[in-house]
Formats: sequence, structure tokens, C-alpha cells
Amino acid sequence: MTRSTKWSLAVTVAVIFGAGLIAGLWLNRQPSSSSPRPGAYQALETSEAVVIDVYRRISPSVVNIVATTLVRYPGFGLYHMQVIPQRGQGSGFVVDPRGYIVTNNHVVGNAENLEVTFMGGGKVRARLVGSDLFSDLAVIKVDPFPGMEVAPLGDSSHLTVGQRVIAIGNPFGFQHTVTSGFVSALGRDINVGQRAMLGMIQTDAAINPGNSGGPLMDSRGQVIGVNTAIYTPTGSYTGIGFALPIDRAKKVASQIIETGRVIYPWTGIKSGVPIDPTVARQIGLLPVHGILIFEIVPGSPADQAGLRGGTMQPGQLIPLGGDVILSIDGTPTPTLDDYQHVILQKSVGSTVRFHCLRGQAEFDADVKLAPVPKM
Repeated sequence: MTRSTKWSLAVTVAVIFGAGLIAGLWLNRQPSSSSPRPGAYQALETSEAVVIDVYRRISPSVVNIVATTLVRYPGFGLYHMQVIPQRGQGSGFVVDPRGYIVTNNHVVGNAENLEVTFMGGGKVRARLVGSDLFSDLAVIKVDPFPGMEVAPLGDSSHLTVGQRVIAIGNPFGFQHTVTSGFVSALGRDINVGQRAMLGMIQTDAAINPGNSGGPLMDSRGQVIGVNTAIYTPTGSYTGIGFALPIDRAKKVASQIIETGRVIYPWTGIKSGVPIDPTVARQIGLLPVHGILIFEIVPGSPADQAGLRGGTMQPGQLIPLGGDVILSIDGTPTPTLDDYQHVILQKSVGSTVRFHCLRGQAEFDADVKLAPVPKM
């Protein structure tokens, strides 16, 4: 190779290297086509896009609730009683443009003062409209303001195990936190304190203290439940949370808004016990699953429909001879929870058909439901 040829080759390599270096520097200054621009994040997956969209649309209607309760403690010396304010936190969401907010009863039930914080940091005072211990639901109210967002309420009657759900709330006071998961199970009956909560939605979306009262939404951004409880041996989230179905929450909330309280249907059956075929045979009945009635309130709907309670005989541990409830409106009632669940779905004033067993014969009785008497 001649000297001139070597020189030409060296110049060519240098030009190519320099051009490559300049091109590389120029490309590094340009935003990559696969990188999102600041403030305009593009979801990498469809599931991400769903959660992002729901969070952006629903967050303005979700609030943080700080409830202050005055607790009285014995004092010392000259101070025989001390009043100490205690603060608790929870979540809620706006359900009506008039300023009505749904939350849990255990968040606000005993509060002396309620403060609501909206997305963006705006704080307002709220008052308790009414609450329901049985469903653990409460309604509070703030003064409405222009631009106040209302959460869209969905339908919980068509939920399916495995569908995606999204929760927004304020766990541990961290405002407007989003978590996502799935419907793990439906129709769960759980015990919270001394009360049973029936037909709950079970989810694996992370729910922690402070999430209580917040919305559980489907992938369309419609509220399908009110986050209420968790199953935990530690006090924090362990993978199982429960939400009150929105269909029941709507029914309870509308009554609270209209009347300040919830009126439940009542049959007047005061006590009873579930029996199985083995027990039924032992007390001289056909082998059935059902609820053996112990006592009926005189003059109550069940009494007027002709149902009978049992009587206590010497040597017996329980009253015997009462009717056995086999089903209500065609739905079997083998347990007290089943009985309660069916009745709670009915309305005051409606008539339900009890299919019962008396001795060896089955019969039907129509019971017109009355409101639960005031205590």
C-alpha cells in the first residue's frame, strides 16, 4: 500500500469516527422516542392506564377525615377528671353535590369535631348527618362549593371474582393513596367486634388503617364498595380486606340523608337456633336444615302471620315445639346469618313468604315486614 493510499484511508476513518461522535452527541440531546416527556407519562401497560385514569378522575371526590373525640380520664390531686382530645383519621367520598359524604361509622361515630381535607389541601368543617352501627356506615355533610366533584356510584350486584378493583384512601394519614388488586371473593360474612357484617366484598387491594370509609372502584371508575375492614393478626394489612357492597351502602346512605337514621325490616322473631337433620330427628321432626323458632314477640308480623315459637318443658335445655323456617321467598335459611341476610334485602312494608315445618308438615306463611321498633 502506497503512502498516499495509507493517508487517504486514515483520513476516511477519522471522518467516519468524527461523524459518528457528532451524531451520538446530537442523539443524546434529543428525547428518546421510547421515553415519556415530563408531565405526559404514557402507560406502558393497559392495566397501568386503567389505574392512572381512575385515580385522576376519582381522586378529587375522595377526602381525608380527621375526627376529634374528647376522652375523659381520671385525674390526680385537685384534678378529678381530665378531658383529652384524641384524633383519628379515615377516608370518605362525596356522593351528592349538596355536600354529602359517605364514610364508616367507626371513623366518625363518636367524634366531637370533624375536619375534611379535599385533594389539593382545602380543609372544611363537617357535621354528622347520621350513622348506622349495623352496616358501619355514616354520612357527614360539608357546605357545597363550586367545582366539588361527586364520585360515580356503580352496581355491586354483578361483580365477579377476579375482576380488577382500585382503592383510593388515606392509609396512616398519607392522603390520596391508590392501591390496586382484584375481587378475591364475594358474599363474605365477617364478625367485626360484636356484630356480624354479611355479604361483604373481599379484595387483595391493600387496605390499611386510614383507608376505612374510602371507595373501592371497578376499572371503569365506578364505586362498587366502601372499604370497611381488614383481616389481620398484626393490626396492619396482611392481604385480605373487606368492603361493604355499594348497593347496600346506597340504600343505607339514602335513608340517613332523608331521615337521619336507618330503618330495618323486622319480623318479630326474637330468638331461634339453626338445626340440621340429625338434631331435627332427635326432637321428632323431619330431617331438615332450618331455624327452629324459640320465641316470637306478641303482636309482631310473625305472630300475626301465624308462626309459633317453642315452649320450655321440665328437663329441656331449649324451648321445643316451635316452627322451623326452611326458606324465605325461595331462599334456603339453614343458618341465622342466611335468615338475616335475606331479611335485610327486603323493604319495610313488603310481604315475604316463609316456608316452614311444623311437626311433620310443611306450610307457607306470608309475613308483612314492619320497621324495627324503637327501643
